[in-house]
Amino acid sequence: MMSNKLLEIKNLHAGVAGREDKGEILQGLDLAIAPGEIHVILGPNGSGKSTLMNVIMGHPKYQVVEGEMKFEGEDLQALKTFERCRKGIFLSFQNPEEIPGITVENMLRASKQAVSGAPVKIMKFRKELKAAMEELQIDPAYAKRYMNVGFSGGEKKRNEILQLLLLNPKLALLDETDSGLDVDAVQIVSSGVRKFHNENNACLIITHNTRILEQLSVDKVHVLLSGKIVEEGGPELIQKIDKEGFGFIRRELAEEAGEN
Repeated sequence: MMSNKLLEIKNLHAGVAGREDKGEILQGLDLAIAPGEIHVILGPNGSGKSTLMNVIMGHPKYQVVEGEMKFEGEDLQALKTFERCRKGIFLSFQNPEEIPGITVENMLRASKQAVSGAPVKIMKFRKELKAAMEELQIDPAYAKRYMNVGFSGGEKKRNEILQLLLLNPKLALLDETDSGLDVDAVQIVSSGVRKFHNENNACLIITHNTRILEQLSVDKVHVLLSGKIVEEGGPELIQKIDKEGFGFIRRELAEEAGEN
């Protein structure tokens, strides 16, 4: 029976593989995302946000110590990274890699074919690629350039959203896709995410720059501190953190610890 949740994480403990001496980075994390939802994770540097994204994708650097992760009711831990991609999970990297020798067009076409498991017709794909590049205000000439080679930081981030639009996953994990972008670029990236999102898919967004969220209808906000989600709320929580930082949450936790 298929779960009504797209992603379900329960009591997740995880750390760097082979470095048990360093302790766990994620320390009992719970998270559930349904189709049609946009979730945001906020937290200071080192709180475990990027680790969570990588663990969901099955990055070999990280090891799950305890807990479970399910995608549409299926055990994620039983799947390799490429199998998770085929199931419909997409990760937009915080620092996209350069891939010399492979053009943007060829990379995206090969990725689309690998994810779908079916041949991709060249002319139809090029039409989709051109439309998506126009949407993100990317020079069409970049389709013939090597993947991210010589691209500025903003161009790399737009290229990540280009991949998102063309691959059309069920769950988009966006790890600080807006970092290092100017105001105009943030608006373009935000518009691309809005174009992608619909009632059948979902987004999990990590950000330090909440401007990207202004055009998006956020359903739930999670605050991650020391590997645990310690506060949850709606969009109003974003505004409070923008104004007060994470200090008020730390004070609340300290008071609770003192009472106990």
